Amino acid sequence: MKRITIDPVTRLEGHGKIEIFLNDKGEVANSYFQIPELRGFEKFTEGRLAEDMPQITQRICGVCPEAHHLAATKTLDDLFHVDAPSAAKKLRELFYSSFYVTDHTTHFYILGGPDFVMGPDAPVAERNILGVIAKVGMELAGAVLKTRKQNHHIIQMLGGRAVHPVFGLPGGVSKGLNEEERKEVEQIARESVAFAQLSLKVFDDIVLKNKAYVDMVVSDAFTHRTYYMGLVDEKNKVNFYDGKVRVVDPEGKEFVKFAPREYLNHVAEHVEPWTYIKMPFLKGIGWKGFADGKDSGVFRVAPLARLNAADGMATPLAQEAYEKMYATLGGKPVHHTLAMHWARLVELLYAAERLLELSRDPEITSPTIRTIPTATPDEGVGIVEAPRGTLFHHYITDEKGVIKKANLIVATVNNAAAINMSVKKAAMNLIKPGKEITEGLLNRVEMAWRPYDPCFGCATHALSGRSPAPVYVYDSQGKLVKSLG
Repeated sequence: MKRITIDPVTRLEGHGKIEIFLNDKGEVANSYFQIPELRGFEKFTEGRLAEDMPQITQRICGVCPEAHHLAATKTLDDLFHVDAPSAAKKLRELFYSSFYVTDHTTHFYILGGPDFVMGPDAPVAERNILGVIAKVGMELAGAVLKTRKQNHHIIQMLGGRAVHPVFGLPGGVSKGLNEEERKEVEQIARESVAFAQLSLKVFDDIVLKNKAYVDMVVSDAFTHRTYYMGLVDEKNKVNFYDGKVRVVDPEGKEFVKFAPREYLNHVAEHVEPWTYIKMPFLKGIGWKGFADGKDSGVFRVAPLARLNAADGMATPLAQEAYEKMYATLGGKPVHHTLAMHWARLVELLYAAERLLELSRDPEITSPTIRTIPTATPDEGVGIVEAPRGTLFHHYITDEKGVIKKANLIVATVNNAAAINMSVKKAAMNLIKPGKEITEGLLNRVEMAWRPYDPCFGCATHALSGRSPAPVYVYDSQGKLVKSLG
């Protein structure tokens, strides 16, 4: 049996490797997407004050601290039984919309986009942000940098810091907006809407007008029929900050919709011995292994899943883009993994539009931005949509608010089973007996997981603080010396 190792995989947050095993005929027998790092943040939080959680949990990741920050803040609202004022909720969503603009821009242009802009078989030295800039030109590159800079400015304006903000509090937020700041946010939002529209045009010009790329997007190698999960508002429209969790089946029919406190009735986690990441599944279906279809409990989150799980977008321009995507790809739901890149740009436009709406809301400059908690803390659950998918925070404390137990089911964990399935299916379709295994071919295998935009810094933790994955020690000649675990 021959083994092919892709280590490390590239253009992601965290560390991972792919192990592909070929049988004697040269066919793919199996593959594993392994996460060799362990973080263990759930255990770190025990014994800490609950109100520290928005600061502690956002240190899991330097790419999406805002997602953990607001998930923790919403959990504190529930834990302390306090309802934040309307203006505070709108400020949180404004803050979060600005974050989404920066994050989706980063992934499309820096992490995922080079595979399409430069081509999947382009030299490694060119398949990166520098190659993208050389191809699309400095004007667009400048727009990317400007959009990120401006929206990080909004994050810093409200959060005190551009990274690892100090913004969310139980019952509200630490800072509001004055009229001068509001006008600045509105101007940035208008420019962000224009940038999102430009990004959709870039996708149209580079990907949709290239038949080879479209054929790859809709090919069986990058297709899985799964369940899909995402937060929706009261009209079943996509919402990043609040709402209920909606799950649809592979045919697009609603399977379940639940409030944050009900999540354990519907989601459970499976553990494999060869990785530090857990595999959530739908309790109502059960764990049936790494399989797709209606009889498998595997579900997906992230941009395409959110659009599949919703009935539409809550802003007009994003709704138009949403309708175009589904009309082009044959209707809902779309099961093509590579279509996540397109869905991400639809969401980029929604985030910019929502930022603009909130900046014009008369209540956004209200000084009433916090309700002081008075109840005894006990247990709380908070859910937001991280850019990478549905993010669950669940804390249990003593009467003094000291954490006794914390459960974090992060977006990449929710996608873990599907990522493994996607890597295996791509490998089986692309690696054939007698076919030369080139770097470009292996990059196409990596393209199966890159649309998920995984963050393994967030995702890796062990049950009960125990390391379930074995440790192998090799000598300088590559010979196995010792195995532990």
